[in-house]
Amino acid sequence: MRLILQRSLLATAILTGALAHSAYAQGNAVYVTTYVEVGAKAEAPGAALLEKYQNVSRKQGGNLRFDALQEFGRPNRFAIVAAWQDRAALDAHAKAASTVQFHDKLKSIEIAPLDERITNALDAARGKSAIAPHAIYVVTHVDVVPAGKDECMAALKAMAIDSANEAGNISYEAFQQTNRGNHFTVVEAWSSKAARDAHASAALTREFREKLTPIAGALYDERLYKALD
Repeated sequence: MRLILQRSLLATAILTGALAHSAYAQGNAVYVTTYVEVGAKAEAPGAALLEKYQNVSRKQGGNLRFDALQEFGRPNRFAIVAAWQDRAALDAHAKAASTVQFHDKLKSIEIAPLDERITNALDAARGKSAIAPHAIYVVTHVDVVPAGKDECMAALKAMAIDSANEAGNISYEAFQQTNRGNHFTVVEAWSSKAARDAHASAALTREFREKLTPIAGALYDERLYKALD
């Protein structure tokens, strides 16, 4: 009886995770990646402020995802990866008292304005691994020349499919910026640094970078993060 119950709970957990992922991959969803930079001596209060903002935002209506991340090596830099059910939910979040309060408190410690990128999903591929306590997150801004937009989109979609099959991959998501179609954001999650390092040196990753080099419009901006919670 206990074994049956354990299997039932495990199946429920797997199904819940799958449904959560498909929820923020739906057609009307709005995806936002925000870069935050505070002063070198404001790392701790910055992290605390972002974690509180994350916890409140996750409870708001229409929120599908809200992950606050802190960059490895430069802990005064953060990223927020969020998904909302639709534009109305995002607009309501922007007007919420908690959001206004977050912006007000951030002003005293930030050293650059928030850099917010609103995007649409190109591909949100799930890997075979579950989220691990020490997962490595990678957020990359990809900028190509306008003429290379379609080629980049095809490469990103193929990369998402291939990366999801690699050992240790949790997810590989590609997003296209709404106001600049030749700008993209890639969000990856890996179960460990070793898994991420293996991916970085894999043949498929090198081939992907080779495809992007001739059409690149700016430096390939890749940053590694850890989750704040």
